Formats: sequence, structure tokens, C-alpha cells
Amino acid sequence: MKKSNFKRCLAAIAAAVVMGSAMPVVTAAPVMAAENIIRNPDFETGVKNWGVYNVSGGKYTLKGEDGMLALTVFNRGQVSYSVQLNQPTVKLYQGGVYRFSFDVKSTVDRYIEGMIQMDGGDYRSYVWMGCDVTSEMQTFKKEFVMEEETDIMSKLCFNCGVETQDPEDLPEHTLYFDNVTLELIDDSNVDYSATEAYEIPININQVGYRPDAKKTAVFRKTEGGSFSVVNADTKEVVYTGEMSGPIENSSAEETNYIGDFSSVTAPGKYIIQSEGLDDSYAFEIGENVYKNLLDDSVRMLYLQRCGTEVKDDKFGHVACHNTEATIYGTSNKIEVSGGWHDAGDYGRYIVAAAKAVADVLYAYQADPSAYSDNIGIPESGNGTPDVLDEVRYELEWMLKMQDSTDGGVYHKVTCDTFPGYVMPEKETKPLIVMPKSTTATADFAASMAMAYEFYKDIDSAFADKCLAAAKKAYEWAKANPEVTYSNPDDVVTGEYGDRNPKDELYWAAAQMYRATGEESYLADADAASTKIKKGLDWSTVGDYGNIALLTMKGVDKESVAYGNAKSNVIAQADDFAEISAEQAYGVATESYHWGSNMTIANYGIILAQAYDITGEQKYIDAAQAQLNYLLGTNPLGTCFVTGYGTATPVAPHHRPSMAVGECMKGMLVGGVNQNLEDNAALAYCIDSAPAKCWVDNAESYSTNEITIYWNSPLTYLLSLTETAGEQGGDIQQPTEPPTTEPTNPVEPTDPPVVPSVPVTLLGDANNDGVVTMADAASIYQHLGNYDKYGLSEQGAANADVDGKVGITAADAIEIQKFAAKIITEFAAK
Repeated sequence: MKKSNFKRCLAAIAAAVVMGSAMPVVTAAPVMAAENIIRNPDFETGVKNWGVYNVSGGKYTLKGEDGMLALTVFNRGQVSYSVQLNQPTVKLYQGGVYRFSFDVKSTVDRYIEGMIQMDGGDYRSYVWMGCDVTSEMQTFKKEFVMEEETDIMSKLCFNCGVETQDPEDLPEHTLYFDNVTLELIDDSNVDYSATEAYEIPININQVGYRPDAKKTAVFRKTEGGSFSVVNADTKEVVYTGEMSGPIENSSAEETNYIGDFSSVTAPGKYIIQSEGLDDSYAFEIGENVYKNLLDDSVRMLYLQRCGTEVKDDKFGHVACHNTEATIYGTSNKIEVSGGWHDAGDYGRYIVAAAKAVADVLYAYQADPSAYSDNIGIPESGNGTPDVLDEVRYELEWMLKMQDSTDGGVYHKVTCDTFPGYVMPEKETKPLIVMPKSTTATADFAASMAMAYEFYKDIDSAFADKCLAAAKKAYEWAKANPEVTYSNPDDVVTGEYGDRNPKDELYWAAAQMYRATGEESYLADADAASTKIKKGLDWSTVGDYGNIALLTMKGVDKESVAYGNAKSNVIAQADDFAEISAEQAYGVATESYHWGSNMTIANYGIILAQAYDITGEQKYIDAAQAQLNYLLGTNPLGTCFVTGYGTATPVAPHHRPSMAVGECMKGMLVGGVNQNLEDNAALAYCIDSAPAKCWVDNAESYSTNEITIYWNSPLTYLLSLTETAGEQGGDIQQPTEPPTTEPTNPVEPTDPPVVPSVPVTLLGDANNDGVVTMADAASIYQHLGNYDKYGLSEQGAANADVDGKVGITAADAIEIQKFAAKIITEFAAK
């Protein structure tokens, strides 16, 4: 469909081709009036809607003066765009004929460039004018056809930096701009429908559902009625039901109906149909419907590795960022290679790393059987679940960020600016380690305390090293409780600043108590637990302290901290469950901000924790609803994980994906952000409902970036919802806290120590007749909660494979090695 709101007679005076040069004219009067696309074109509201991009030494001031915009250039910098006056999000439609004009004068004669260009990519110009500016106000005008694809987020800009046409000693000067105009004078060849987003009328979880999960579809563009669940392969109708509703959805600006098809449990591939509506996207029902997604959510971390060669057909690269880094403000250099690139850029940040580490380790604790030793990382097949190998790679880097002399931890390591859209080995600017902070140090202490627990039965020397580092960091953080971090003027990479370290200190205390059992840490947690900020974000980590206590076996349930943790989690979960139940899409929020998908996953984690404490079904249903939202049951009709679902992001703000020209699989993008905090979001979502402010555009860093700590809560939520049907009641940590010094061996606590039945198949702990990774998982569950997951007597006899009396994690590790074909027989005969 083509709009016809412009007079067709304008086409008669429009040029069919772009003019070859800009010609100054005496007056600025247009031949015919058309709507001006430029905002605040005559600067009646000062500099509103205008800004200046400056780089490479450019120095300027910008203000409104006598009804004009005054740009004073003190230093032209080193390139033409060192001082670039601009207005972003200018809409250009393919086939449209435009008139571009502006008035400009300068206190000294000079040359500038005026253009409208792509705001990203190769920054190509759609129209360009070179202008010799004098002290007399001149009008520069050009008519052109937008011959390239529609670009509704192009940028109008004036390059006022160094130009070869100007003398090198050009003095300080002021440029005055007025009457900046861009008019669409002929739209007879514009197809506006090409920019209209398709909204599928039936929304479901595009990845699928476990058989016992609650399953609902959300309908729109209907007045209700019946719906059918259809087998996608056989075309057989397997269920017919009636929609419930209507539900007025103000945040999405639509009316919804709900179709519940929870009774459909048979494995298979399905679609949902309703008369008068397009079919839903296909989805699956199955026990292992999320297995590949879970593996890819972890393997994504491997592809984010820094400081080493990454092997992958598409995203592989040589070692990057492996030079020494200078400690900011000094001449001292340290070696800090390794870890994961944080996000769409290549910085590495301790506070972000700590959240990711916590999520992934707790995800493994929730469901160890879901994690294999063969997801395709260099350590695959070594007998340790790949998820633990991958987290260890991050922990090894974190250890390098600690000052061994005092225990404080440096906040981050980056270059001074963000890199271009290149592969990581192409970012070769000097690395800078930024100063220590309380938040980084406390988060580090919590992470290292966790590492002790999870690795002590795999590599005791590494675990002990982590615990020693945790203790030293904890003492520094206690002694320096208010050392905050903010970027200095000459560093512009991610700040991750936090003015309130109390929640980090609480988390560290809770995690240290959990790792050591020492009462002094519990006393600190008790004192801190009444005044913490709840949350599972990088800046609000109080709920990690809560989870540490709630999932700790042998915790003092009479302690203040435990009581506060339990009440805090249940209170939050009650709020989330109530909101979820009221929302058509089941999401537990009514507003959407930067990283909303992480927030929604975090809410799902809290809901699942409340279910494990109480066993109340409403919590796990709401937790599953958060997962459903992320995977497609949302107003965008999009599965927000790259490479999954039918409608999936293909252009994330992620430098490797942008450099390769193909989207990396298994990444959760940031999601809806109603605040429109980048030019792409402003261009594409300016008229969108709050719940629909997301754009699949690589330039939309505020809605479509990825991060390790947005992926990690997805991993955690997948694990928690996987085991929900098997749990209920207090959840437990798989190992007892030591009652003596942590470096002493912990006696096995599993009864019976000596089975009284003969072995039927060595390693077959779950008695299914084969030896697989599932047997190792059965042992971990047995060790973590004997009352609930204790092995049978026969399973216990089969499980003791290492030749030592008693079942320990060492038996599970031997079984993993056997299943991975690293060993061919067990020590026990």
C-alpha cells in the first residue's frame, strides 16, 4: 500500500537523479511547501534534537544564539568528523524524492560537509554536499532520490573537523546554522508497507514445552472463540478448546484472549489454529525440548572467551587481548589475559562476571544431570561437565584481577574506548586495568567461595586457592566498604558503577558462611540481611546471598539471615506471581527497561526458588511463564534467543556477529526497553506500545545487545524449571559445609557405607542397565539430598567405582570419564 498524502504535482518539479554538486542560492524560500522531516529545524528551542559527535581531539561548544545554532570549534581534531553536528533518526524511504537544504555562515571562511548518511555499518552517504562557507549566510540545496533500501534511522550531519581544503592554522571560529530542511516532495514510488512489522495473531513458546508444564497460547486480533492444537506432521487435530477473555493489555495496546492446552502432553510437533487467524508458529512438546538450547546457552560463553584461540567454523579466532595491561594512573603492568568478553564489546568486568558465574554454578547445582561433557569446547571429554570447565576459565581470569598484596580486586580491564565492529583480535589498543572497588572485591569473594564448593572434589588445589583468595578479598572489602568506581574522563567503556555496596557485602558474607561454616561470616550476614537491596542484577545482588543460604545444607534456620532470606524471596515471588497471573502474556512486569529479558529471567528464578521452598504450584507456573515469554509468548511474537524459534533475532549488537555477518547462536538479547535509549530504538519504536519497544537491529544496543550475564539467568531458569516437578520443599546444596578447616578432607556422609548386595553392573548407579552421564548425576543428587534422592541399595553397590569405600563425588567423576571414553575400566573390579 502506498500513501498519497502528498500532492502529485510536486513530482513534476522533482529531480529524478541526484544533483552533481551543491549550489548556493540567494534565498531559502522553497518552491513549494512540504512537511519538514527535521526536528527543531530553525532552533526556536535552542539545541534540542541536535548533538555533536567528537573524537580524535575535536573540541567545541554548542548553543542557541539569536535564533540560530552556534557551533564554536576550538580544535578541529584529526579527521573530518572530529567535530560532527548531527541529528539522528531521519527517515528515508526507498524511491522517495527529497529536497535537502540548510543555511550556514562562519566567522572565518572554511569548508564543511553536509550529508545524510547511514548511522552505522559503512556510514555511506545517501546525499552529500561540500560547502565553502563564508561570513555571509548562504543556502545550500540539493534534491535527490533515495535509491537504496529504506533507512528510517539515517543521520543528518555536518562534518566540521579537519578538511584538506582549509589551511592548517585555521583559527578558532563559530559556525551558525539555520533553516535545516529535509522534505519528501514525491512519494509516488514509496512502498510504506515494507516497513510495517508483521504481528502474528497466535503467540506461543516457539521452542516448546515439557509435557507436564502449563501451556497457554495468547491470541490477538480476534473476539474469542474456539482454537485447535494440530499435529504439524500428521495434520490431526489433537485438542480443541475455548479461549478465555478478553484481557485488556494496556502495555501492549491490544486485547488478548488465552487458550489453555495443558492437557496436550504427547511428544510431537504442533501448531495452533483458530478460524480467521494465521496459524501459530510450530512448537514441540517433549521431555528434552530445551536440551540443545541449554547446551548452546553455555557454549556461547566459550565463544566469548578472551586471550586464547577459539575454535569454531564461523566465530573462531586467534588469541586476543593477550598483552599486559597498565594499571590506571601508574606505569605498572600486569598480566590479565583470559575470561569472557562481557557483551557486544570486548571489555571484561568483575561485577558482571560474578553474576554470570553465580547463575551458571547454581544452574548446575539445580540439575547436574542436564549438563554433559560434550558440548564442543576444548575440555569436552575430560570427565568434568563442560559447564564447570567453562566457568573455571572465567574464574582463572578473575584470580588474575586480585592484588595479591592486599586482596583488593580491580574493577575491570578494557581499552579506553569501545572498538569498531571487528573480531576481538582486531582490537589492539593498549589494555587498561581500572582501580579496585568494594563491589568488585565483594563479588569476587562470593564467586571464589562458590568456586571452593563446586571444585573441591574435582581439583582440591584449585579450590583451596579460590577459598584463600576469597578470604583475602572479603577482609579487604570489610575494611574498605565504600570504595566506589566511576569512569575517569579518558575512559568511556562500560562503567558498572554502584554507589551502594551493602548488598555485595551481604552476598559475600552469606557465600563465605556457606563455604566454610564459620559463625563469624554468619554473624556478618545476619547484620547485613536487614538492609540489603534485593535483586539478581550485577548492581543489586542481595538475592544471591538469599539463595546461598536457602540452598545451603546444614544452614542455621534459626539465624536472622536465613529468616530474612526466606521471607524476602517469598514476598518477591508473591508480587511476581500476582502480576504474572494478571498479564495475558504471563510476564511478571508491567514496565520494560534496559535488559528487561534479564530481569524477567531473574523473576523466574525467584519464583522457582519460592516453589522449592513452599511447593506451591502458582510459583512454578509463573516461573514457566517467564521462560515462555523469553521464548516467544510475548507481544513481539519473537523468541529472544538467537537461532531458536521461527521468529528470532538475526542482527544483535554483538561485534563477532556483526564482523562475521551472521548471528551467533544461543544468545539472549536484551529485550524490550520502553525508554528508547539508542537511535535505532528511537527510529523504529517511537510510535510503539511500551511492551513492543524492541528492534532487531545491530545498532540498537539498548534493546538488542547480548551479555554473559543476560545469558546466565536463562541457563539458570532452564535448570530450575526442568527439575521443578521433582522438587518442592527446602532445596539443598549438594555438599555439606565443612565443620573443620576447609583444607581437611570431609568424610562421606552417605549411608550405607558398605552395600550388602553384590554389584550387577559397575557404574550403573540408577539401575537402568547402562553406564552413562545420568549415573554420575544420580550420585551428585544422592550426595546432595540423600533423603530425597538417595540411591537404592543396588545402585549404591554399583556406584562405588573408584576402589575406595564409600560413595563420593570422585565416583561420579570416574563415571563421567568412563562415559566419555577417557577411561575404559574402573579402579574397582
